[in-house]
Amino acid sequence: MSTLPAGGRGLPELVVTNFDRDFSGVSATIANVLPVQAERLDVGLVGRDLGLSQVRRMDWRDVFRRGWTKPANKPFSIWHVRRNLEMEWAITARDVLRMPIRTVFTSASQRRHSWRPRWLISRMDAVVATTSEAASFIPNTWAVVPHGIDTAKFVPALDRKAAWRALGWPGEMGIGMFGRVRPAKGTDLFVEALIRVLPEYPAATALINGMVKPRHALFVRRLRQRIAAAGLTDRVVWSETGDYDELIARFQGVSLMVACPRREEFGLTPIEAMACGTPTLLSDTGDFRNMTKEGETGFMVPAGDADALAARLREMLSDAERLGAMGRAARLKAEREHDVRQEVAGIGAVYDRLWAGGA
Repeated sequence: MSTLPAGGRGLPELVVTNFDRDFSGVSATIANVLPVQAERLDVGLVGRDLGLSQVRRMDWRDVFRRGWTKPANKPFSIWHVRRNLEMEWAITARDVLRMPIRTVFTSASQRRHSWRPRWLISRMDAVVATTSEAASFIPNTWAVVPHGIDTAKFVPALDRKAAWRALGWPGEMGIGMFGRVRPAKGTDLFVEALIRVLPEYPAATALINGMVKPRHALFVRRLRQRIAAAGLTDRVVWSETGDYDELIARFQGVSLMVACPRREEFGLTPIEAMACGTPTLLSDTGDFRNMTKEGETGFMVPAGDADALAARLREMLSDAERLGAMGRAARLKAEREHDVRQEVAGIGAVYDRLWAGGA
């Protein structure tokens, strides 16, 4: 069922597209930002539903029925897109169907794009980069706006040990890894570090929380075999959740969050963990460098280095008092530097600049 945006017969002031069938990092970004944007703007979401009660859903019938009428109080609607296919649709709507829209694209990629996305990006009216490095690869970047999360929703547990027990898994504390399970995310590096370190800490249980796609089933099966051979099957929990409340509970329950991708463009999970008062152990890649205050909110290790990962994991687990202090510092940093309202304000300035330019 479609719920049409209010406010006249035209398009909403802001149309956001979400064409990924899975709940990805980009989906999480949209889910964080849209409810706050909806406080100020008339917003419509086209594509996969994100379960946001504050945001009105649109299907393509709504778009085509309303698409040639501009918003009541704006010279045009802004379409904010974050994927290649979404850029293609936005360009078609603006240039072929001649809808009264302008296009904004968010880029997190910290490398030179291939020819197709380069061409698509060149056709955008404005581009928002998530980091300065990402901006260096995009010629028409209007603003650098890092991602944020809702620090009023992602909050520390009152009692972390009780929060871990409430999850129903064994042990007295958890070590969590969150996100899709695949080689690029370094799940195998995490498993290798666990095999070396977990036997020294019998009270700890590891949680690998993330989606496994069919093409990575063999990768996961081999990791499970490695864990079983080490006698740690009961010490490593595999789970998957796309429910935000459940995800927050897991961030609140673990005492340490590990993210060790071989390469990462941005990555929200460290910020989500920090906002829940959870210290982080991260690989030195992407914008993780800006998320970590070394030795204060957590640590970084070279990407792809299982030896360094195991050594830091052992060090962090050996000092519970310091781990707690890191978690408190992480929460403060998340509030100060990574709140979603800062992201919404930065994106909103781009929208306002576009609208100020008129039709």
